[in-house]
Amino acid sequence: MDLTRLAFRMMDYYAGDARRINHFIRVHGYARFIGLDEQLDSRTQDILEAAALVHDIGIKPSEEKYGHCAGPLQEREGPPVARAMLSDLGFPADVIDRVCYLVGHHHTYDQIDGPDYQILVEADFLVNIIDSQMPSENIRSVKERIFKTASGIAILDRLTA
Repeated sequence: MDLTRLAFRMMDYYAGDARRINHFIRVHGYARFIGLDEQLDSRTQDILEAAALVHDIGIKPSEEKYGHCAGPLQEREGPPVARAMLSDLGFPADVIDRVCYLVGHHHTYDQIDGPDYQILVEADFLVNIIDSQMPSENIRSVKERIFKTASGIAILDRLTA
């Protein structure tokens, strides 16, 4: 699995859209850091990092088909595009399956079934909280409802201190 090639492929996919590229790179950075700090096994870490890079791959087809990219549309449209990209890059089938599952659920917060899923959601929230300048009362609610890892909570606390 070559995460660097995947990152560059995603940059090609979103060429000219600096905001989207910046978003997935930042989500990947937080996900990588949290996963390493939480001591994920290497396979789960690789899945997490691949998913962080492609988590929003469904935005583009959603906007093209529907004119907007609401979370449920991203979850529906993203996995087939992610599967094609990951397959083309030679990722193992079991990794592709899990990454596509995560892409297809990363806006669904009541079905989190593993540390890769939890950390992906937390990393995405960390970036979105800052980018949206979320009010402190909303941040408290998200922290209580969503954040579970010690590392994610520690980062959130530092970002919003």
